[in-house]
Amino acid sequence: MILKTYKYRLYPTNSQQELIEKHFDCTRFIYNLGLEKKIKAYQKDKKKLSCFDLTKEIPLLKKENEWLKEVNAQSLQMSLRNLDNAFGSFFRKHSKFPRFKSKKDNKRSFQIPQKLELKENRLFIPKFREGIKCVVDRKIEGTIKTSTLRKTPTNKYFISILVECDSEFPKKKKIKEKTTVGIDLGIKTFATLSTGEKIDNPKFLDKSLKKLKKQQRWLSRKKKGSHNRKNQIKKVAKIYEKISNQRSNFLHNLSYRLTHENQVDSIAIEDLNVGGMLKNHHLSKAISDASWSEFRRQLEFKSEWYGKNLLTIGRFQPSSKVCSCGVINNDLKLSDREWTCRGCGLTHDRDILAANNIKRFALIPNLINKIGKLNPELTSTESSQ
Repeated sequence: MILKTYKYRLYPTNSQQELIEKHFDCTRFIYNLGLEKKIKAYQKDKKKLSCFDLTKEIPLLKKENEWLKEVNAQSLQMSLRNLDNAFGSFFRKHSKFPRFKSKKDNKRSFQIPQKLELKENRLFIPKFREGIKCVVDRKIEGTIKTSTLRKTPTNKYFISILVECDSEFPKKKKIKEKTTVGIDLGIKTFATLSTGEKIDNPKFLDKSLKKLKKQQRWLSRKKKGSHNRKNQIKKVAKIYEKISNQRSNFLHNLSYRLTHENQVDSIAIEDLNVGGMLKNHHLSKAISDASWSEFRRQLEFKSEWYGKNLLTIGRFQPSSKVCSCGVINNDLKLSDREWTCRGCGLTHDRDILAANNIKRFALIPNLINKIGKLNPELTSTESSQ
């Protein structure tokens, strides 16, 4: 079974926007109320409330707060399920303790688990009988599971629909050296392929940084709570949105191209510790702008969709320091883009060598253990220098 997400742009009317905002507020109210009750119940009696315990109280809340009846009841229930998932993620140490949602938060959304339909460029969901105008650029193939309606900081509305397809993933071909390509990710050059091709880093954030700083300076001078400040916040959000869209388009095009190469059946990458690298304040901005984690995520699911093998090597393997003859250059610095092997005399381009070594290490996982056996005299001499 394959899970896919379809995303469409919505153009609600003024009355529909008002109803959407009510859904945002009501789901946030239920979420915060559920979080408060779970905390108090545990502090007082060491009792853990589930989403089912909290869901039973929704009818009573509707009697006390009649405005809750204006929104979809299933969306209210889903907010409590999301709260349960947040606690589960916290106890598994995947995220921090759940926080209360703020009305001023830019991330506003609610879920519609059932009764969604797309007809003639109209989205029909509970409480929206007339349907919301929707731009349907591709037809949905599969069974609709859940959907999420979101509002961006630039006041744009989108619907994300999760679909389950009956088709199965295509069979992957055998891993061979001729049909494998190694990829080394970097900052100056976004990706270097083992074929020798280098793909420049577009650096979208760096190109828009001057304009962004100017708009942020103007934002800092606006009075809090004023209409001018709200308008300026939207201008800053538009710049960030453009940068995000440019980066997403670049990554999708590149990952699509790599997974659709006819002569490539396997892709080898390095398991980078991006979270640890971001702690380096000198490189954190450039690494975030490159978005290596998102690129790997796209390669992972597209490799499954299109029948490609995705191979990964360990993050501690010296991909840029190992010559083909087996010598390891332990003195190599980050600023050294080329280096000459003391054993065989070959001059290496750091990035191309790394891409080829990533390919070799991925094809032969135990190659690192055999490096010393390939040329023990040279490796022992190199380690002593």
